[in-house]
Order: sequence, then C-alpha cells, then structure tokens
Amino acid sequence: MKIIDRYILKSFVTTLATVFAILYFIFILQAVWLFITELAGKDLDVFVVIKFLLLYSPKMVPLVLPLSVLLASIMTFGSLAENYEFAAMKASGISLGRALRPLSVFISGLALLSFWFANNVIPIAEYEFINLRREIIAVKPAMAIAPGQFTDLGTSNIKVDKKTGDKGQYLDNVTMHMRGGNTGANDVVIRSVNGELSSSENSNLLSLHLLDGNYYRDLPIKNYKDRAKVPFMKVKFDKYTVNMDLAALNETENTEKVTNTYHMLNISQLSYTIDSLKKEVKDNKISYADNLMLRVNNLYKVDQENIEKSQQVSDSTATASKLTFIETAPEDLLGQFNRTEKDRVLTTAGEYVSNLVFNTETNDASILNQMKKVNSHYLALNEKFVIAYSCFLMFFIGAPLGAIIRKGGIGLPMVASVAIFITYHFINTFGRKVAQEDGMNAILGSWIGALALTPLAIFVTYKATTDNGDVNFMAVFDPFIDGFNFVKGKIKTRFAKKVKQQAE
Repeated sequence: MKIIDRYILKSFVTTLATVFAILYFIFILQAVWLFITELAGKDLDVFVVIKFLLLYSPKMVPLVLPLSVLLASIMTFGSLAENYEFAAMKASGISLGRALRPLSVFISGLALLSFWFANNVIPIAEYEFINLRREIIAVKPAMAIAPGQFTDLGTSNIKVDKKTGDKGQYLDNVTMHMRGGNTGANDVVIRSVNGELSSSENSNLLSLHLLDGNYYRDLPIKNYKDRAKVPFMKVKFDKYTVNMDLAALNETENTEKVTNTYHMLNISQLSYTIDSLKKEVKDNKISYADNLMLRVNNLYKVDQENIEKSQQVSDSTATASKLTFIETAPEDLLGQFNRTEKDRVLTTAGEYVSNLVFNTETNDASILNQMKKVNSHYLALNEKFVIAYSCFLMFFIGAPLGAIIRKGGIGLPMVASVAIFITYHFINTFGRKVAQEDGMNAILGSWIGALALTPLAIFVTYKATTDNGDVNFMAVFDPFIDGFNFVKGKIKTRFAKKVKQQAE
C-alpha cells in the first residue's frame, strides 16, 4: 500500500471510529431514557441492566453506521481540502477518484460486514432481548406496563395514567381492551379508577385487581343493518379481577422456543416465512371466492365421476325441459306475489345482500392484515441489503461533498450530514409505513430512501471528480436556484398581466 493510500485510510478510519463511538453512545443514552421508567426501582442487578442495554443496542447499528460513514467522509475529505492537501495531491497528479480508491475497498468490506451483522447478529440479539424482557416481566409484572401509553400484554391491551408503589404495582385510571370472543376483535373494554398488580415468581398468572369501574362489551350483530345501533352491555363493579397467563412469557435464557416475528429472522427464515404467508393469503382468497360464487350464483362443482352419468340424460328431454321453463317463466317475477309477500321477498333479498357486503368487507380486512404481515417480512428482508448499500451511498455523498465544501471539523460537516441523513431517514420511514399498509410495493418501500439519494451521490461525485475537487459549493444548488428563478419569473409575469388587465 502506498503512503498516500495509507494516510487517507488512516485518517478516515480514525474519524469513523470516533464518530461511530460518539453517535452509538448517544443512541444508547436514548435507549436508557426510553426504558428508564421500566428499569428504575425494580431491584434489578446491574448485570441485568447492562445485559438489557447490550441486547437492545445492536438494532441501533442500521441507524448509526450510515450516519457515521456520512459524517466521517465529509469531515475527512473536508479537512484534506481545507488544509490544501488535495491541492498538493493534484499537483502530484493524484485526482480525487484516485484518492477515493483505497477507501472504496474499505467501504466494500464495511458494507459486507454490516450485511452479515444485520442478518446474523441483530436477529439473535432481538430474540435474546425479548426473552430477557419477558423474564423481567414475569418477576416484575409492573415493568410490562408503561404509564401514559397502551401496552400489549397477552390477549389484552392496557393503559394506565400513573403507577405508584415500591414496585409500581398500584395503578390509577386503568383502561383495558380485551378479546372477549372468538372473533379476535377487542370487543371488551374495562375502565376503573384504581388497580393493583400481583404475581408470584412460582406462578404463571398475573392478577390485575380493578376497583370501582365499569365493564363494557359489544354484543354480536345478527343483521348488517344493526351495525349502526352499536349494541353493547355495561356492568358496574366495585372489584373485578383479571388473570392473565404468563406461561408463554416465563421462559429461561436457554429455551429454544423462538417467537415468530420478522425482527428475529434471518434471510433464509424470512424467505421461508414469506412463501408460507403468501400461500396462506392465496388459499384464503381462493376459498372466499369459491364460497362467494356458491352463495351468489348457487354454483356447485360436479364430481368428475358423475359427469358421464349426467351426459347420459336424453338431449331431447333436456331441450324440452329448457323450452318449457323459458316459455312458462314470467317476465315480472315479483308480479306473481302480493304486496305482503313482495315486501318479504325484498326484505330478505336486502338482508342477504347486506350480509354479503358485510362478509366481503370482513374478508377484505382480514386479507389486508395478512398482506401487512407479508409486507413487514418483505421490508425486514430488504432492509438487510439496504444497510449495506447505504454505507456505499453515504460515502459517495460525503466524500465528494467534503471536497466541495472544503470544511473539516464538526461545524458545517455536521450540519450537512445531519440534514442529508434526516432526509434519507424521513423518506425511508415514509416508504416503510406506506408499504406496510399495502399502499406501495414492499421492495420499493424499503429502497425508496436509497433510490431517492442515489442521484445526489452521482451528481456530487461527478462534480467533484471532473473538477478535481476544485468545485464551487454553490454550483450544487444551481439547478434548484435556476428552477426557483424560473417559477418566480412566471409568477411575476402572470401577476403583471393580471394587474394590467384590471387597470384597463
């Protein structure tokens, strides 16, 4: 390796390691503040708290690493340009493209390492983190409930305004949603003024004692038209106890049981799960379509064995029967009934259609939920590749941009990197949310942020390499400025014409 390559590589790696450590520490502090209400005051060992944070921290790498690469590349190449080291390289015949060559190899290795980390380390850490938190919940059940927000706990969803007591076992203003039937919907709502949590280490039951409240439950709807009435029952109670089974949560660290969530799966597991989910969605669609055809058109499949027997019926007899039916069928079928019978027929038909509409809407909602699950797995699968590409992307944005702005340190480079990364993260988050709701292709949703910033990387790399780093920073914004001036001129022209017409 040449001296110049070693010097550039050493400068970049040192800056990258420093920036990554600082940003990673900041994100870990954010995790501490996120879980401080759950970890504090629970008599947990320091080792458990440290293990809790260490298992949570790997999921921060997909956020921290691209930002670190972007900031480090801007700072490194900005410092080289600011100190006229690039000018010396240019005088020696070394272009910016030649200076980027050793770092491109390093970034390639870093991208492969990040892909391996996202595919192997993060799923295992996520699984261990969930299991550790469940162990803590089993011993300290109050930790499962965070004040001021809804928390999923088994088949229930609970929210409390305030927790008191040495272990957070006393609850104020409790709102609880429960699945009370076989529909899978949260049709039970319980509200109480006070509550208390109790549990034992040797018991799999978490008892929630509610005081002075009301029990609400939606009643089943027989007819589609009764939905607008929203029937329900209400029961007032002085004390009501809800027992929740924590057997599924009370697992040891060495258990082999894996919770089937997409965050805990690697690429091969995600691919297998996606195929299974897509097959399930397809089977549900076919099953519902067949059922709908049977109900609407009264179509029944004929067994293959009976087809030949059906064809043995005399053609003349079949034709005669058909002709007789056509000749005797009335043109106005409803005209054959009196008013009472006609009203009954129309009412029955209306209810039948309403039930079909209700069933169709319910099935559509079910399929949409299944598609959301499929999309979530697709997003998780593609994000493992996105993190590797984002390292390339941020480097080829940051390095040329640093040579353009000619500023090192943490001033302007920090502002530029944060602005670019926030834009990237916002577009990525928007794409994931839309894709998860089945409003966009899941693959496009996971790659939309990277695809949106790729033209910027190509542009700044082209400008910096063709001009050998001697590029005016404002030239980057020239297309936007020209576009703004064009629109501004059009608006002024139209406004002047309008004023002239009014004056005339």
